[in-house]
Amino acid sequence: MLDEVLFQQHGSRCRMWIPPEEKDPMIFHAPTRKKVGYFGAVRIRDGRFLFQREEDCFNAQTFFCFLKNLYRISKRSGRHIYIVLDNARYHHAKLHKLWRDIWAENFTLLFLPPYSPDMNTSERVWKYTRRTVIHNRYFKNIDDLKNTIENFFTKLSKPNEILRKLCSIT
Repeated sequence: MLDEVLFQQHGSRCRMWIPPEEKDPMIFHAPTRKKVGYFGAVRIRDGRFLFQREEDCFNAQTFFCFLKNLYRISKRSGRHIYIVLDNARYHHAKLHKLWRDIWAENFTLLFLPPYSPDMNTSERVWKYTRRTVIHNRYFKNIDDLKNTIENFFTKLSKPNEILRKLCSIT
């Protein structure tokens, strides 16, 4: 499973219990447009996670770099590699079509139907990351957010049962 995600500097909103006789407090997030993006892929067999930070934007060039890296790491197993991904336009780009055709014998991209994010189990990884790492947390700057996420992703890069179960289609 392969997908991409953007995390913003401000955390998710929190719910809190306030006594009924008190006025609800106003909690403001710092106005920011700062965000960080990641490509991520999960190997279903053992739950291993591979990620790559994307500083600029998601496009055919950045996807191609991640795809080549994913292939380089995955080919060691000697098995045929199937990548399930959504129908983002840059996943079908002409830029990497020749490369995909060359390696098609060992490396196959399987595209989900359009407008079906519920079928993309990688979305569960992003939700798990938000709940585990980002929810109800304040990040002073974007570097704090990057460090926190990448430390978490590094822990997930070892084989683990949580991601294996999370991304298994049941």
